[in-house]
Amino acid sequence: MNSIKAVIAALLVIFAYSSVMSATQTEQDIINKYLQKTEKKHKRKLGWISGSFILNRINRDNDYNKFAMHQSENFTDASLSWLSQAPAFDIEFGIVLSNRIAWSLGGEYWMKFGESQTGTFEYIPDGGVPTTVTDIVSELSVFGVSTGVQYYLTNPPVIGEPSSKLSIKATGSVGYYQVNWDVWDGYENLNLSTSLPSGTNTTYSGSAPGVTMGMGIEYPTNLFGMVFGFDFRYLYLNFNNVGWYNSLDQEIIATWDFTEDSRVNLGLSGFRGRLELKRFFSW
Repeated sequence: MNSIKAVIAALLVIFAYSSVMSATQTEQDIINKYLQKTEKKHKRKLGWISGSFILNRINRDNDYNKFAMHQSENFTDASLSWLSQAPAFDIEFGIVLSNRIAWSLGGEYWMKFGESQTGTFEYIPDGGVPTTVTDIVSELSVFGVSTGVQYYLTNPPVIGEPSSKLSIKATGSVGYYQVNWDVWDGYENLNLSTSLPSGTNTTYSGSAPGVTMGMGIEYPTNLFGMVFGFDFRYLYLNFNNVGWYNSLDQEIIATWDFTEDSRVNLGLSGFRGRLELKRFFSW
């Protein structure tokens, strides 16, 4: 009888031990499956931040150059230069969306460009009343934000695999820009409401969308993991609403021959070269 009780007790111990082991194993299996799912859901992402120097080559056929030629004829001892090159800087943040496609968001600032001459000059405007101008100033500045897509034709960036090869990419972006234009005191502007000069000048400003398309290359350097890039692009940017408003809400504009039809639309379209230093990072 005692032997039967001993066998039963042993069987109960074995059963209890098996149940504990089975429960422990099941719990561990659940944890392992959860960890596997978590690893699958957490896909590492690749992004970058960059800074660039841009040199804009503005198309010569634009209203500002007509303005410069006409106003040069109104000065007896000075002339205004045409727009040609405009330097700019930009900062960009981007994310690699897929194997070859990346998205970017950035902002850019154009340094002041145009005309600044110190001295005293004789100015005979279209109204025909000679006046003396102290310092000729006709300077522009531009800033804007843009977003775009980059498509890598060769050697796209890969997480955890620093490239040692040249990458070629196509780029396209859209943006929104603001221009400010300072004109010398004494310039004969046009009040659209009265068809007469306003007698004063302040900063002329306007805003416009811009579109950029181009091609570029990237090549990794040995300096802190930086990537060097060069882009050659074309920017379409034309400001059609440049002017300012007086206290009576009358619009004041700049013209090249004192008529509404000769309103100066600041066309700043042209080719641009862009030197870039980029740093990739992942998370």
